[in-house]
Amino acid sequence: MNGTLSYTIKPYDTIWMLAQVFNTTVDAIMELNPAIDPRNLFVGQVITIMPGNQSSPSYTDNTNDVREVRDIDPEELNKYFRLLWEQHVEWTRMAVMGIVDELAYSDLITQRLLRNPMDFADVLVAFYGEEAAQNFAQLLTAHLTIAAELVQAAKAGDNAAAADADQRWHENADQIAELLASLNPYWSADDWSAMLYEHIDLLGDNVAQMLAGNYEQSINGYDEIELQALEMADMMAEGITMQFPG
Repeated sequence: MNGTLSYTIKPYDTIWMLAQVFNTTVDAIMELNPAIDPRNLFVGQVITIMPGNQSSPSYTDNTNDVREVRDIDPEELNKYFRLLWEQHVEWTRMAVMGIVDELAYSDLITQRLLRNPMDFADVLVAFYGEEAAQNFAQLLTAHLTIAAELVQAAKAGDNAAAADADQRWHENADQIAELLASLNPYWSADDWSAMLYEHIDLLGDNVAQMLAGNYEQSINGYDEIELQALEMADMMAEGITMQFPG
């Protein structure tokens, strides 16, 4: 079918998660796959997805705000990126806790976490256009959903699935780094890969502590995750300020 793609179900995939990754809806996926049971997906199952069925994300409607966003004070821009990266790690931690502790409202936490990539795109669209903003949002969404796969696999004791997710997580980090470097000459792909790898390693260690019941170490380790996220925020804001002086 024109515009569709075949997707092979991986461990811990859900229809709702795939809808977020491919910017579509659960209903749209089910319409294309009426024979599947969304509560009983199995690894290796092939389904059909048409990306982008969902109404356009909010950042595509911000074209008229380009001048206003570009004219923002560099210090305020830095503060906003710090807020977004803080929210990124805070809601990621909440989502991990939701999986580990099987919280009843885990889906609500995930929904809020997956708003974070769109919030980043709301800013980036003013500087780099809709396509670049959408590409970043999709890669950051994948970053989050792969992390969820890894946590679920680790909790289930599925080492092979966890290792596979970890490999894809690092590959995704490289893709994000390459995208950012292609947009801004002051953003280095090597620097961003290093920063994102550190972010992944810190989070992975924190998840391991949480799964092992070492809650005090996990709480103490979050401080380092938070500080490192602020470094990424500063690097992002500084690059834009340098690229668009005045």
